[in-house]
Amino acid sequence: MASTSGGGGGGGSEQKSSDQVPRGGGGSSEVAVATGSVAPPSRYESQKRRDWNTFLQYLKNHKPPLSLARCSGAHVIEFLKYLDQFGKTKVHLNGCTYFGHPNPPAPCACPLKQAWGSLDALIGRLRAAYEENGGRPESNPFGARAVRIYLREVREGQAKARGIPYEKKKRKRPTSATNNTTTTAPTTVLPNATTSTVAVATAQVVIDGDQGGGGGDEVVTVAQTAPISTTTS
Repeated sequence: MASTSGGGGGGGSEQKSSDQVPRGGGGSSEVAVATGSVAPPSRYESQKRRDWNTFLQYLKNHKPPLSLARCSGAHVIEFLKYLDQFGKTKVHLNGCTYFGHPNPPAPCACPLKQAWGSLDALIGRLRAAYEENGGRPESNPFGARAVRIYLREVREGQAKARGIPYEKKKRKRPTSATNNTTTTAPTTVLPNATTSTVAVATAQVVIDGDQGGGGGDEVVTVAQTAPISTTTS
């Protein structure tokens, strides 16, 4: 038994154990994975890497093949149209009975396409990946004007066809972190005298709950100055 376990041929149990190693990594790779301290990439980084590899493969399979240096905004638009065949969003055509209907009661023969939101997010990831891989920002094809126009047309067209308007989120105007409120107490005039009364009300800081990660607005008292009165006859 001892000679069998130490032999080069190995038994059936040893072969079964070897088949469980993914991609033929072997024991050394398993140790490297077990002892590696590198944190796994985030979901965004993983998706960005997959999108970038998909685009490079698209350029490779293009007829004729395209190099990244020769890629333009027109080629990016071709890539987006190519992805429509994998879309899952129903976009009604002009002649469809359910054109502009947000919730059609029955299925129709209109094609499935990539939703505008998915394409917009994809372009953002590819634009970042292009520059991370040595591309210059001024020659970034994913930021070309033609691509922006195409995405806007897709957004408007899908909004009409699906009856679902895409509303841009209103950006909050930049304001100071604190809102101070100062009031002045009323002045009382006494007979044969001149009285000046100065009062500073409590200064309050309004903390927006949205900025603090949840909760409603909170009012925090900062300071209070008592009224000071001077009287002259």
